[in-house]
Amino acid sequence: MKNYLKQDEASFIQLGKDKHEEYITASPFPSGYFENFFDEKMLDEILDEFPDLKSKADYNFKNANENKLATKGEYKLSPKARDFIRFLNSQVFLDFLSNLTGIENLIPDPTLAGGGYHELKPGGFLKIHSDFNKHPDNKLDRRINVLVYLNKNWKTEYGGQFELWNESMTECVKKIEPNFNTMAIFSTTSKSYHGNPRIIKCDEGNSRKSIAMYYYTNGRPQHEVEEFLEDHSTIFKARENLDDLKETEKYLQEKLVRAKKEKNRILIIHFFKNIAPPFIWSLVKRRK
Repeated sequence: MKNYLKQDEASFIQLGKDKHEEYITASPFPSGYFENFFDEKMLDEILDEFPDLKSKADYNFKNANENKLATKGEYKLSPKARDFIRFLNSQVFLDFLSNLTGIENLIPDPTLAGGGYHELKPGGFLKIHSDFNKHPDNKLDRRINVLVYLNKNWKTEYGGQFELWNESMTECVKKIEPNFNTMAIFSTTSKSYHGNPRIIKCDEGNSRKSIAMYYYTNGRPQHEVEEFLEDHSTIFKARENLDDLKETEKYLQEKLVRAKKEKNRILIIHFFKNIAPPFIWSLVKRRK
């Protein structure tokens, strides 16, 4: 496997330890970013192979909350991007992440659920949100996001800055420019509100490109678990004085009602499973 680092593995592992305190005490939630981080020549090759997702995207999200393109799995990734992602899923990178974040026993996702290539064309945006918190297939708990930006000569006026917001949605606490070879990392909870809400205003033919990676554990600390939101999809939040609060409040209420109904349904099923004789339960399952 290729080494995409500018330093040896021992120094890389130590970097995670050295940056641990800074990471876990970051505001508004544990996070950090590194500039000019990977071998530039290798990242150049990945950028050269980055496809135009307008015709190759598996997902074309276009609604009031987002306007972005994304791939599914690794099948549409270039050979060099696949190699890079395998490095990001390697033991040395996982050890770096554990040292940095303090989260042990991390599990990578070779299926790239929600990850892989992301692209925002002119007019694109992604409003502030917290991410889905369980892997859609194996239900592992999503704990860390890693975003690697591939945007050369990106200007601030193009928009697309990565924003981290406080829990009350009154302040953008941190902004990160999506510049080439910048890596952003943050710990994922139901209250780690982030996004890039500023509409992309780059020239036609240009776009905001990134590679997204997510890491999981089997379980998470109880203090991070929100009632009725134990297993949720993306939750969008309104920025005070910037977004339509009524629209977002309606969206959240509908989501909470659905979550409560699903939890009640599961509790009822478990109740009847416990009191019904096995042959009755078998008949019920067959009728489904």
